[in-house]
Amino acid sequence: MFSQINIVPRWIIFCLDLLVCIFSLGFAYFLRYNFNITEIDSAEFSRNILLFTLLNSIVFLAVKTYSGIIRYTSAQDSFRILFSIIISNGFFFIANLLLVSFGQLPYVSNVVLIINGLTSFLFLLTYRVMVKYFFMYMKNFRMDKRRVVIYGAGEMGIAAKRTLDHDTKVNMALIAFIDDDPRKSGKSIDGIKIYHTNEFRSLFAEENIEDLIIASHNIPPQNKNRIVDICLEKDVKVLTLPPARFWINGQPNAKQLQQIKIEDLLEREPIVIHNDIISNQIKGKRILVTGAAGSIGSEIVRQLVKFHPQMIVLNDQSESPLHELQLELEEMNLENNFHTYIGDVRDNCRMDLLFQTFKPHYVYHAAAYKHVPMMEHNPSEAIRTNVLGTKTIADLSVKYGVDKFVMISTDKAVNPTNVMGASKRIAEIYVQSLFNSFREKGSTIYSNGLSHLNDKEGEVKTKFITTRFGNVLGSNGSVIPRFKAQIERGGPITVTHPDITRYFMTIPEACRLVLEAGSMGEGGEIFIFDMGESVKIVELAKKMIRLSGLVPNQDITIEYSGLRPGEKLYEELLNDLENTKPTHHEKIMVAQVREYDFQTVSASIASLIKVSTQYKDRRVVMMMKELVPEFKSNNSIYEELDGVIIPVLEE
Repeated sequence: MFSQINIVPRWIIFCLDLLVCIFSLGFAYFLRYNFNITEIDSAEFSRNILLFTLLNSIVFLAVKTYSGIIRYTSAQDSFRILFSIIISNGFFFIANLLLVSFGQLPYVSNVVLIINGLTSFLFLLTYRVMVKYFFMYMKNFRMDKRRVVIYGAGEMGIAAKRTLDHDTKVNMALIAFIDDDPRKSGKSIDGIKIYHTNEFRSLFAEENIEDLIIASHNIPPQNKNRIVDICLEKDVKVLTLPPARFWINGQPNAKQLQQIKIEDLLEREPIVIHNDIISNQIKGKRILVTGAAGSIGSEIVRQLVKFHPQMIVLNDQSESPLHELQLELEEMNLENNFHTYIGDVRDNCRMDLLFQTFKPHYVYHAAAYKHVPMMEHNPSEAIRTNVLGTKTIADLSVKYGVDKFVMISTDKAVNPTNVMGASKRIAEIYVQSLFNSFREKGSTIYSNGLSHLNDKEGEVKTKFITTRFGNVLGSNGSVIPRFKAQIERGGPITVTHPDITRYFMTIPEACRLVLEAGSMGEGGEIFIFDMGESVKIVELAKKMIRLSGLVPNQDITIEYSGLRPGEKLYEELLNDLENTKPTHHEKIMVAQVREYDFQTVSASIASLIKVSTQYKDRRVVMMMKELVPEFKSNNSIYEELDGVIIPVLEE
C-alpha cells in the first residue's frame, strides 16, 4: 500500500522545514529561559521568528534542502541541511558581533543561537529519518520476503543494502553480511551484523537463508568458490552485482542483480603483467592483428589500445564481426587510428598489399580454424588456413622487416590426436625453424626460394614467438555457451565422456599473457601458460545446472554422447620429450622443444600445402603424420593411418 504513495511535492517539504525551524527557535527560547514564559520578550521573540523564517526561506531555496526525496534520505542530504543551518545561524552571529561592536544590543542571545542551531539540525534530520525508516519498515513488513546475506561488507556491499532497502519491488530482507576481513567480524552496518566467511555454515543453523548476493569483485577465487559450493549444497540462490562502472547514475539497481555465472567461478587470481615493458615496445608502433574479429583477436585489440600504438590494423575475412569490433572501438572514443582490412591470410597477394601499405612493426597472428570435429572432416582447409595462412604471414613479416611475430597456438598441438592440433603443431614447427635458420645462418632463406635481408646490418631482425594455451572461457563455440543454451531449452546437457577434463582460462587473462610473452620473447621460444587445475567437464555441467536453480539429473539430465572425432580425454601442455624453464613471470614458462631443419620442413610443408589445394584429404593427413610423428588420431577415420607412416623429418 505504502509503495503506491506518491512523492510529496517539494513545496510541502519546504514548508515543513520552515515549521520545524520555527518550532526549534521557540524550543531554544524556552530552554534558554528554563521554560519560564514570563521572562521571554514577546516582541523580540515575534521579530526573531519573522527574521529567522525569512532568512531560512532564502537559505533553503539557495541550498535546495527540500529537493531530496525524504524516504531516500542520505548523507548528502544531511550535509546539505547542516550547511544551511550554519549559514542561517552564522548570519545572526555576525550581526550580533557588529551590533555589540557599536554598543548596541544583539538581536538574539548567542545562547539561543547555539541551542537553535543544534536543535534545528536535529529536528530536520530526525523527521526525515523517521519517515525513511517508516517506509522501510512498511516495505519489510511482508512476511514472504526472501532472506538474504550479502557477501562483502565494503562500499559495494553497503550500496547493495541500500538498494534492497529503497526498492519497494525487491522482495528481499537482509539478514547479515559476511566478509573475509576478520577485523569486520562482529561489527554492524545499519544494525546488520557482519560475520566472517568461516561462520557462514553456522548461519544456516540460525537463519533460513534463501539468497546470497556477492557484492565485491576483490574476493579471492578460492573463497568465492567455497562459499558458492556451500550455497549450492544448501539450495541457496547466488546473485551478483555488476562492477561499479555499470551502475546506473552511480548507484546499483535491483534489476542488475543477476545469477552468478560459471565463468566467475573459474576465474583465478588476477594476473599482473609488466605494463611498462609492453608500453615501451608498443607505444607509437603499427600493429597487425590477424583474426581480429575472433574472441582472442578482438580481446588482444582491446588490450593493445591501452598502450597507445600508432595504428592497429584489424584483419579478418569475416565482415560482420569485424564491423562490430570497429563500431565498438569507435564508441570508446579512443585516439588510436584503427583500420579494418578485409582479407584472407591464405591470399598472398592480398596480404602482401597489407604489409606493403601499413608496414607493421608487430604482428599478432590469431587467425586460425580451431574447432576439432569440423577440422577432422576438413583436413585440407585446416592446412590451408592454419599452416598456409601462418606461413604467408610469417614470410611477409620477414620480407617487410616486422620486429616481432607472435603466433597464438593451442595445447591441442601437444601430442595431437586430431587434425586441428596437428595443423597448429606444423605451424609452430615452421615459424620456429624459420627463426632458427636466421640465427644459424644470419640470412633469410625462406620457403619461396628468395633471399632477402631486412635490416641495415644484413641480418634478419624479425623475432618469431609462439604462445600455447588451452580453452578460453566464452570463446566462440566453447562448451559453456553450449551448456547454457541446453539448460535454457530444458536439457538434456550433452557431455562427450564422464572422465573428460579441460584446462580453462578467461579470454582477458589469456590475452594479457600473450602480450607479456610477446614483450619478453627474444625469438624462437614457445611460451606455455600456467592453466591452473584441469576441470572435469561433467562437474562443470552439474555446477551450471545448480547455479540455474535446478537439480542435475532431475530437472536437467546429463547425457554422454561419446568422444567426438579427434577428441581426447585429457589435454596436455607439453609432450613427453619436452621440458620447461621458468621466466620472470610466474605464469609463463618456455617449452624446450625439439628443433627441426628448416630446409626439410620448408620442402615438406610446401608439398603438404600443394596437396591440400587439391583437397586430397587422406593424403593430407598421411603427410601430416609424416611431419608430426606424435600425431596419433583418436576416434577418427584416420586412425588406420597410424603406425604405417615412416617419419621423414630429420631432427
